[in-house]
Amino acid sequence: MENSFQHMNLSKPLLRALEDLQLSAPTPIQEKAFPVIMSGRDAVGISQTGTGKTLAYLLPILRQLEYSEQRHPRVLILAPTRELVAQILDNLQKLSKYMSIRSFGVYGESNINTQKQHIHAGLDILIATPGRLIDLIISRSVLLTSIKKLVVDEVDEMFALGFRTQITQILDALPLKRQNISFSATLSEETESLIQLYFKDPVFVELVSRGSPIEKIKQAYYLAPNMNTRLNLLKYLIQHQKDFSKVLVFVKNKDLANELEEALSEFGEQVGIIHSNKSQANRFKSIELFENGTHRILIATDVVARGLDFKNLSHVVNFDFPKQAATYIHRIGRTGRADKSGNALSLLTEPELPQLKAVEKYMGVKIKKEMLPKTLEISDELRTEEMPKTRIKKIKVSKFDVPTGAFHEKKGKNKKIQLGGKRRQEKQRRALEKSRSKRKR
Repeated sequence: MENSFQHMNLSKPLLRALEDLQLSAPTPIQEKAFPVIMSGRDAVGISQTGTGKTLAYLLPILRQLEYSEQRHPRVLILAPTRELVAQILDNLQKLSKYMSIRSFGVYGESNINTQKQHIHAGLDILIATPGRLIDLIISRSVLLTSIKKLVVDEVDEMFALGFRTQITQILDALPLKRQNISFSATLSEETESLIQLYFKDPVFVELVSRGSPIEKIKQAYYLAPNMNTRLNLLKYLIQHQKDFSKVLVFVKNKDLANELEEALSEFGEQVGIIHSNKSQANRFKSIELFENGTHRILIATDVVARGLDFKNLSHVVNFDFPKQAATYIHRIGRTGRADKSGNALSLLTEPELPQLKAVEKYMGVKIKKEMLPKTLEISDELRTEEMPKTRIKKIKVSKFDVPTGAFHEKKGKNKKIQLGGKRRQEKQRRALEKSRSKRKR
């Protein structure tokens, strides 16, 4: 079998670790990226999610990393979230099982003093979120002067999630002589321009055109009249969709995630939640319960679920439709991984249709529209944000109508009601007497 790890220039410890993981053949991105990274050239890998990008850079890095007793790390891997840091570290430790490699991951909301102790003991590979790494650099707990290889994982999403300032600070602190490696499922023009600025003549390893969807993911959408109907639809699918065995539900923010968790409380322990306000222990526990099947549904925001690899994910559900096409691709890429089929469902309302059209244009694929179930409860109740906006006509006020200057209380003599002159008063008196005489008659 030509397409196997045995025919790649891998060491025996790596081949043995791959055998333990029951991996016999490289994926196309792994096979294509390996010689480029081994050559020492800067590399940018662009491949669909679920195609093995993590191993695509870990294998050549570990193949070239020699034993050393120096304290400061020689390889730095940047990732956007603590979950992805933990996932990369897990893959790294499994691959280096039969090697003398010291690796560690650092991220926020974890004891920084414990992290400092691990770093002080000596590291070969450091995996970090940008924010925590900067904290450690400022405190002089980690030195980057020995870094020979830099990896920026999920590079496009790192910038989309607001890490650009932190990453540029880290890049400026690194030695000029280093190998730069980045991987992503998508690559925006803005990210590419930054790569061209900091990378040296990078080789772009592309398997498909940027933004292409995974072919084995069946994509469809429902159009609901309002938010409450969309919620009824999600409940209906959980109850009646037989193949809803392991479902990741994406929402735009943590407030909506909490609201959705409460609305789905009738399903009990079947539903889990993960977002940035949850503690580190809570987040890792939710992932564990989702992986072992205790949670059938996991509600997640984009930030925390970025890059995570869930095994045998049956469906990805976009409870709200993302504004960026790249975000949509990253979301649906959580399913249909490792040559398995998957499903991506989007629950839309009318205002989100332009976003759907933009995604279709970006991917060059038409997403199928599904009809709402006949027995679905259609709500006519609108939320505040869904209410039609009414225009209030502005009344123009002349500057002469607006009181100016200070207000003074009138003097007593000026408060008297003016009754007119003597003739007018006499006339009013006669009219009053005449009216009284008529009533007496």
